[in-house]
Amino acid sequence: MTDPGFSGGPLDVATLEVMARRAVGHRLVSAWAFQSDAMSPRRLQLRLDATQYPEPVRAAKLDARWFEDGDYSIHYLERRDDGTWQCHWDRHPKPGTEPVHFHPSPSASGDVDPSEIDANPHLGILFEVLDRIEERVTTLYEK
Repeated sequence: MTDPGFSGGPLDVATLEVMARRAVGHRLVSAWAFQSDAMSPRRLQLRLDATQYPEPVRAAKLDARWFEDGDYSIHYLERRDDGTWQCHWDRHPKPGTEPVHFHPSPSASGDVDPSEIDANPHLGILFEVLDRIEERVTTLYEK
């Protein structure tokens, strides 16, 4: 199933693999895998190191889809004792807003703010997202 507003074009698997191999050098990333599998990937999943998070966070992951036309979707999800916390960054045509936009938590479906992410190449976007997640982890420790 394709998300509304996305091109529906093929995933850029080579770009996703470059993103994965570079991401494992980041202190929050513990592992990566293609979901469903490497032969028929639907998305790249980066597992984040839960030991970097304070309670009540039990697990965290980042799912990325990068399409050959340059559209993308990067979804962040925390599993917590008290439920889930999620947000996502996208680039795709969407009537009434900029193609690059951010969906904040708690539902990751609210207002969009194109200033929340820069329109950089794939590695720039990935590491900007990881930097924002690190800022969130720091904020969680301060609470």
